[in-house]
Amino acid sequence: MSVTPKRIALISTGGTIEKTYDELQGVLQNQVSNLDVLLASLRLEGVELVRVSLMNKDSLEMTDGDHQLIAETVGSMAAHHDGVVVVHGTDRLAETGERIVSVLGTPRVPVVLTGAMRPFVMRNTDATQNLTEALVAVQICTPGVYVAMHNQVLRFPGVTKDRTRMTFTRSGPA
Repeated sequence: MSVTPKRIALISTGGTIEKTYDELQGVLQNQVSNLDVLLASLRLEGVELVRVSLMNKDSLEMTDGDHQLIAETVGSMAAHHDGVVVVHGTDRLAETGERIVSVLGTPRVPVVLTGAMRPFVMRNTDATQNLTEALVAVQICTPGVYVAMHNQVLRFPGVTKDRTRMTFTRSGPA
């Protein structure tokens, strides 16, 4: 029996997860996306990914217009897919999650944001774990907006970044 694969839109916006090392300047920057390398290392049976490269920014540089564009793109992708994953910088991820909720309410499919505290190109990265968790969460969660990182899935609204623990927590009722 053949099972129809789940169509998941993966929207990339940049952030630490996509930073690469610029040898000339000696810094990590958002210049090219390395998500395809990360995705190629995963076994994604039963999933058809549709990649949407929206932007490649450090989230600290995102504007109000960027958050709005992400929310609108999520809405467009949610209309035609079984789920949406947004790869995002962690510094402003909570703002984008809240914007998606304010623009879309409860989307018709799960929307899962994720990122990394350490770039994919670093040996001690959390990028692979977090993206894998997001890809699982988007297939099993009920419609809503979530963040999946560090072995937890939290639903918006009311999610904040805990800068002391370097992860996300709930700031309000579940």
